[in-house]
Amino acid sequence: MSTEPILTVEDLSVRIAGLHILQGVSFTVAPTGVTVLLGRNGVGKTTTLRAIIGLTPRNGEVRGAIRTGGRSLTGQPTHKLVRGGLGYVPEDRCVFAGLTVAENLRLAEQRGTAPAYDKVYELFPELDRRGRQRAGSLSGGQQQMLAIGRVLLNDNRLLLVDEPTKGLAPKVVTEVAEVLERVAVTVPVLLVEQNLAVVRRLAQAAIVLDAGRVAWTGDARQLLEEPALTKSLLGVGSSGVHA
Repeated sequence: MSTEPILTVEDLSVRIAGLHILQGVSFTVAPTGVTVLLGRNGVGKTTTLRAIIGLTPRNGEVRGAIRTGGRSLTGQPTHKLVRGGLGYVPEDRCVFAGLTVAENLRLAEQRGTAPAYDKVYELFPELDRRGRQRAGSLSGGQQQMLAIGRVLLNDNRLLLVDEPTKGLAPKVVTEVAEVLERVAVTVPVLLVEQNLAVVRRLAQAAIVLDAGRVAWTGDARQLLEEPALTKSLLGVGSSGVHA
């Protein structure tokens, strides 16, 4: 198995509406398991994921290098990146509220490939049972399942997942964490997550952002086992939930 990073980000700088959000961010993502992107609110975690997947606003400016497998991703349109194997689960889920669960899934199908409905329904049986239900009437947890399920319909080389447990009930948090744990066995994940219990369960490597820069990188367990370090970087104890 290759040990080369699945994703390399070098000197990534993002300006949006005159604000310098990211200021020379550099890191790599391992070809296996979960790499977590941490930091206080507003430090640029979501902006980092959106820059990787090509969703920076039109009034934004992106500089730096983003590569996977020696191929540059910088400046490529989002639809090409998705077809090339980048899966993205946004923070706000972005389901189509007026469409049914089945219609939401069908829209995610890519031409020329066989959608993996069996895998999605195995991971999320609720989606199969609620196929005719409008997505807007689902609970927050069910909408999150749908958002993840849409991505998993297709083959992915890397998943970008933004705060998948935000606002969910504890039982659903556990269900989502279990699914990501299973998925990460075969597909590497770059995860933004505030629930440190979920981070402790899933992540092997951690990247901490502060004020638009990388403040720390290393083993996720090492970070969480040092309360003083966790407190200084994240503003919470190692057993807390970053709000």
